[in-house]
Amino acid sequence: MHQSIIDLYDRFTHGGMTRRAFFDRLVVLTGGTLAANAAIILLQNDYAKAETVPESDARIKTENLSFDVGRGTKMDGYLAKPANGTAFPTVIVIHENRGLNPHIKDVTRRLAVAGFMAFGVDLLTPLGGTPSDEDKARDMIGQLKSADVTGWLKGVDAALRQRPDCNGKVGVVGFCWGGGAVNQLAVNDPQLNAAVAYYGKQPDAAQVPSIKAPLLLHYGALDQGMDAGIPAFEAALKANNKNYKIYVYDGANHAFNNDTNAARYNKAAADLAWGRTIDFLKQNLA
Repeated sequence: MHQSIIDLYDRFTHGGMTRRAFFDRLVVLTGGTLAANAAIILLQNDYAKAETVPESDARIKTENLSFDVGRGTKMDGYLAKPANGTAFPTVIVIHENRGLNPHIKDVTRRLAVAGFMAFGVDLLTPLGGTPSDEDKARDMIGQLKSADVTGWLKGVDAALRQRPDCNGKVGVVGFCWGGGAVNQLAVNDPQLNAAVAYYGKQPDAAQVPSIKAPLLLHYGALDQGMDAGIPAFEAALKANNKNYKIYVYDGANHAFNNDTNAARYNKAAADLAWGRTIDFLKQNLA
């Protein structure tokens, strides 16, 4: 698929245009309505491909649960952990701007297979929870305030630490919109033990001195929407002697980790980034 089509879709999914404007432009780029509709099938997530680790996998246990995150707010989510063991390194998983969908639940199970207790948080809980309609989910995400999201995530962090099956260390992994939420949590949560952001919006340079947790940052070299902020972010991290690693993956687009998206998934980049993520989390949460 031509890069201009992928870039157009990224603009749409990040709120840069209406669905009508997106489709009209897509018709021009693809040469017609039929071709545009065919392209949309490849651009959208296919959750039939989401289950790489089934819920029935004997290595893990899963459950839906809710945490009190303060000020009378409940936060729902999906917990997965190894079937055997007593106290696990723990990871919060933050979804893209489509909410807690089947792909993010699968990522949560993947972490459990790797030895972590993982909680896929549904940050749309205060608005009624993640809907099945992705466009509606994106609109709902746009209604959330960053300060509220950070406060809820701090509440999730605190709640997980109180569980007897947590080893006392909590990290976070987030994707796209969730990657930006990871960076803001790192700025505002001094007890956080590790933070991994996949193609997430960078915080302002002035916020960097507040970061305490080690950072692992993944970006796609073709991701025009996120790559522009990397130099200033890295300069601030260096200037403040922060513990961080940034990787930019050649030939990879935004959302390169999402294996339910045929147009943007990059297996080589995804596998390399995932291996680095697991190693980083094991190192910092043991």
